[in-house]
Order: sequence, then C-alpha cells, then structure tokens
Amino acid sequence: MRSKRYKKLPEKTNEIKADTFDKILGSIKSNCTTKFDESIDLNLRINNKQKKSEVNLRTVVNMPGGTGKTVKVAVVCEENKLNEAKEAKADLVGGDDFIEEIKNGNLNFEKLICTPSMMIKLSKLGKVLGPKGLMPNPKLGTVTNDLSKAINEAKAGQVEIRNDKDGNIGLSIGKKSFEDDKLIKNYNAVIDALEKEKSNITIKGDLVKQVFITSSMGVSYKIKLEKSI
Repeated sequence: MRSKRYKKLPEKTNEIKADTFDKILGSIKSNCTTKFDESIDLNLRINNKQKKSEVNLRTVVNMPGGTGKTVKVAVVCEENKLNEAKEAKADLVGGDDFIEEIKNGNLNFEKLICTPSMMIKLSKLGKVLGPKGLMPNPKLGTVTNDLSKAINEAKAGQVEIRNDKDGNIGLSIGKKSFEDDKLIKNYNAVIDALEKEKSNITIKGDLVKQVFITSSMGVSYKIKLEKSI
C-alpha cells in the first residue's frame, strides 16, 4: 500500500532523461514532503564484474559540506596518547581496559580509531568488530598515530564508500535542509574519490555504470555524469 503523500510524487521518473546533479537537485528537494529533514542519497552501480577478478571498493570521502549527522567516535591508544584523543573530543577513549569492554560487546560508538601498536591487540576482535564494520583500517585512515586529524575528520563529515557483491554503493550526501552549494560540493567529492580509486585499480571500461539520486522518502532520478569515470 502506498500513502497519499507518496501517490502525489512524480511517476515513472526512471523514464525521464538523465540530467546533471545540479539540475536534478531542485526536483529531489521538492519531493521531500515529509515532516522530517530527509536525507539526500546517492545510489551507484559500478562495473565490478571483471573477467579475472571482482572490483571491491572501500575508501572514505571527506564531505566538505558535512553530513548533518553526529558521529560517536571511540579511540583505542597508548596511555601517552589519551590526552591527545580527549582534546580532539573523542567520545570514548581507552587502552587495554577499553579493548576488554569491546571484547565483551560494548560497541556504543559508530567509528573506532586506534594507533598502529594497539591494532595488534584489536585485530583479535575481528569477529566482534568485523560484522559491524567497525574494525579500524589503515586505508580508511582509522589506524594512525595522528589521532587529532582522524578524530576531526570523522566528526566533520567522513563517509565510507563500499560496494556490495552486486556492485551497488549507497550513501547519504547530506540533508534536504542543506544549501544546494553544500550538496553539490559533497556530490563532487564523492565523484572525485571514485575517480581517484579508478586510477588505483585495473578495470576494463568505466568504473561507474549508473548513478541515481533520491531522498529518504522520495523517488529516484538518474544522474548524467559530466565525465566518464
């Protein structure tokens, strides 16, 4: 059953000719007719089925316009790094005792950062952290000695880009209440990150096959990429 609100939204938007992000954004916002501040979401399909192997992307992008979300950041580090983490406003900070709490199922955070020397101990908790996507990873900048930078980036608006087995990527680039300029900057940051990732992998043809944009409770529109990726 579809609600009265949904029935008032445009129909068959999948048949509308693809257009650039900045030109479609107005239509997406006008479809945000709920009472809450809907997310503006991107859905991408990548060309991950290669002849010899599959493409598996996993990276992060720093959203220049922010995400509109508050991220709870935890840090595992040595005693001499505790103050640095606290001054950078990490929500949870600790060492060996904190690792024991995590081992016992205390996962009251959304991002986990650790120093390289503590990663050896955390790596034993793969069964606890892995399924939740919380295991720190050097490639994602969450295993580092520069705790201040990692914490600030996580809180400022850092989003993970990761495809599923079918080559789909879904992520939010902000809220309806964001100014258009901020959403456009965030969208461009995602495209730039994917372009950078393509240069690091071997792939036949374009990496990105299709891009769609929608809001939390809206309908989707196909985006025309201004350059091949």
